[in-house]
Amino acid sequence: MHARLSQPAGLSGHASLVAAAVLLGTLYAGSTLVTPLYPLYQRAFGLSDLTITLVYATYVVGNLGALLAMGRVSDQAGRRPVSLLVLAVSGTSALLFLLAIHPALLFIARAASGLAIGVGAATATAWIADLHSAKDKAPASRLAAAVNLAGLAGGVAVAGLLAQFAPWPLRTVYVVYLLILFVTAALTLRTRETVEHSTHASQPLSFRPRIGVPGQARAAFVAPAVTAFATFALLGFYAALLPNLLANSMHVHSPALSGAVVAELFAVGAATVVLTPTLTARATMFAGLWLLPPSLALLLWAQVAGSIAVLIGATALCGIASAYGFRGSLQEVNRIAPPEHRAELLSAYLLCCYSGNSLPAVGVAVLSSYVGHLWADGIFAAVSVGLVGVALGVGRRR
Repeated sequence: MHARLSQPAGLSGHASLVAAAVLLGTLYAGSTLVTPLYPLYQRAFGLSDLTITLVYATYVVGNLGALLAMGRVSDQAGRRPVSLLVLAVSGTSALLFLLAIHPALLFIARAASGLAIGVGAATATAWIADLHSAKDKAPASRLAAAVNLAGLAGGVAVAGLLAQFAPWPLRTVYVVYLLILFVTAALTLRTRETVEHSTHASQPLSFRPRIGVPGQARAAFVAPAVTAFATFALLGFYAALLPNLLANSMHVHSPALSGAVVAELFAVGAATVVLTPTLTARATMFAGLWLLPPSLALLLWAQVAGSIAVLIGATALCGIASAYGFRGSLQEVNRIAPPEHRAELLSAYLLCCYSGNSLPAVGVAVLSSYVGHLWADGIFAAVSVGLVGVALGVGRRR
């Protein structure tokens, strides 16, 4: 049960909405700070490609912990206290990265980051929906999706620039991020609470997982689930493996450039969400699916040709495809979900997203050690195209 409180915490309704959006963007920015730093960590600690990919994938362990145990905690405990706790966990993650003197700390820091963002994203997204003035929550969903992608883009771009041009490339970015977290916490303290105190004071917190696909929605769930897996596989490929792809295939060792390319992916995605508000869920999802194969083909061409220009074009197309795939599949799941099972179905959808974000990236890293980077990336592209065919086939039959 959600309700507007009669006494705001300090900020007006519109200012509180902006503060909740800042919270969401700040949390997501933290998830990509490490992306352009992977080659630097690899050299500093003498890590293999597979180990550095496993560091990336550990993020999903935290995501899954949040999904299975704490997905609805802010509905009971309140948006503000959960958000402040999440900011503290995110700050702990940044401190672990800042002080990392052993590879084990990278794994712990990355898992803590995943936990913070898994809980914080759900909390901030719900807070944005609570605070949005429109009865139709579609604009709130588009705002959350755009802020999500903008935060990802901003985090990786700033991290790349600081790693390239600032002193102490593995330290400075986390000092800056800790300062941003402090400012965000100050804003969060004054943001209007939208969960009645009587609601969360009278009920014990529940950490029981709520995940599943009800029987009447199983057939319709296949297409958006496969779309989400394929879309997040592409995002995971970029975030985990692109810096090493630039280094190994194009002989480019620039954190600023790798950060800028990954930022382009997310920035184009954010612009796509903002500029195409009227497309239906199914049309958006199918558009994302149809754009994935040419995106992957361009990406492989860039790798074979060693061309930064082709890579920039491929990244733009991948950004559009991933934005359509994510937004369309999420809206489709919301459309088909029975109201009494919406939370379970959305949790199942997020499980597909998180799995797609990690498992293929690890698979590519393992394959690369046996068949080389180009063949591994080609197999990844072929499997992704196969998933696109499955999603399109099932979706059209529905």
